[in-house]
Parts: sequence; structure tokens; C-alpha cells
Amino acid sequence: MTFTGTVVCLFVVILAVSGVELEGIEDEHGVRIPTKCEVCKYLVTELQQRLSETSSSEVLRTGHGLDKKPLKEIKYDKSDLRLIEALTDPHVCDKILEYNVHKEKKGSMRYAKGMSETMQTLHGLVDKGVKVELGMPYELWDKPSAEVTAMQRKCYKMVEDYEEDIEDWYYNNREKDMIEYFCSNLVLKGNDDKTCLTEKEEPEEDKKGEDGDVKEEKKNKKKKKGKKKKKNKGKRKDETETQGLGKKESKKVKEDTKTEKQRDEL
Repeated sequence: MTFTGTVVCLFVVILAVSGVELEGIEDEHGVRIPTKCEVCKYLVTELQQRLSETSSSEVLRTGHGLDKKPLKEIKYDKSDLRLIEALTDPHVCDKILEYNVHKEKKGSMRYAKGMSETMQTLHGLVDKGVKVELGMPYELWDKPSAEVTAMQRKCYKMVEDYEEDIEDWYYNNREKDMIEYFCSNLVLKGNDDKTCLTEKEEPEEDKKGEDGDVKEEKKNKKKKKGKKKKKNKGKRKDETETQGLGKKESKKVKEDTKTEKQRDEL
């Protein structure tokens, strides 16, 4: 190991011992703390989803009941109430707990809702009566993982730290893409990695991967083998028929020879 490599390793060990969370680095237990980029990406994803669910043409009327002045009308879509409900009723970061770690996926796409392929397989084995040991009780298998709870905690902190920026986007810049405006330009600065912002789920046709290619290759080989077998079978049939004809002709020649012999004797 080089001197630089040794220094880096020592630095990682010191941070780990001191309790500092190493974002984006997988530990010996396979746990990888979400990066700031990933936290921002999924905070924005959930906030925009919440806003889309509460879109309404309703008009709110505000003012004092005893005041003779006409009530002030505000569109719900642009109201304080809508933003407050989207952020805190319930808290937008609580939605993060619906995510699971899908280790078969790359980058930020490892965080997704629904059960991962690995857990589906393990549950399937248990349903078949196979004993599976994960180092934790079965009832805890589907509880939020350490990575997901870490993301939720960081999400709360991000909302608190950037509350004014979120409000500014909501009231003044909503026509702008929030990922670009909020995450790329405000939260992630300097040398912060922004790679996760452009990562997207692979289309279904691209998910085949190597396993799919192998299956397809096996399928093609099987087809070729079947065709070859059929061809050989037909060939053997032709040979059998040819051999059968050969025997008949031979028998006929013998009979003709015998007849000629009998004629000569006469």
C-alpha cells in the first residue's frame, strides 16, 4: 500500500471511531450513509409529489369576521396553507421511511419504494419453510434500515436549514425546476457531488442486463438444438427407408437369379 493510501485509510478509521458518518462509503456491515445529494433529491421528490396531490382551484377568503372590509381572496395553489400542509402535515420527511435499500441498483437508485429483489427472494424462501438467518428477528426484516433512517434524519435537518430557500422557490420561482434551483444551485456547492441528480431508473427493456442476455442465449441454443435434432431425425428416417429399399432390391435380385437357374436346369 502506498503512503497516500495508508493516510486515507487512517483518516477513514479515525472518522469512524469518532462517530462521524461517512457519506457514500459502505461500512463493514454493508451500510452506506446517504449523501447530501441523495437526501436533497428525495426531499424534492416527495415535496413535489405532495404539492401535486394538493393542487386545487379553490379560493381561500381571509380576514376578520367583524371587519367591515371585504375578505381577501387567495388562490389555494399559491397560499401559505398549501406549503405548510405539504411540508408538515404530516412532515414531508416522514415519507422517506417508505423507501427501502435496493442493493441490486446503482447509485441513488438504490433508494426506492417497495420491497427489494433480495428481500423478495428471502421472504420467498421463508414461505417455503427454509430457515434464513439475517442476524435479526423476522419481524424486523421490513422495518426501515439504518440508511433510510439516516436519510430521514438528514432530510429534517435540510428542511430546517433551507426553509427560507424552499419558501422562495414556492412563492417566486415555482416555474423553475426545483432539483436544479434548490439542490444544484443552493444546497450542493463547491466540490459537493451532484451526480445523483441526473440518475434515473433504467427503462424496462434495459434492465435485462447480463442475466437476461444469458437467458436469451440459452433460449437460442435450445432452439438450434431442437432444429438440429429434428433434422437428424429426418435424416435417420431417410437412411432407414433407403436401407429398406436396398434390402427389397437385394431380395428381388436373389429371386431373379434363382428363377434363371431353374430355367437353365430345365
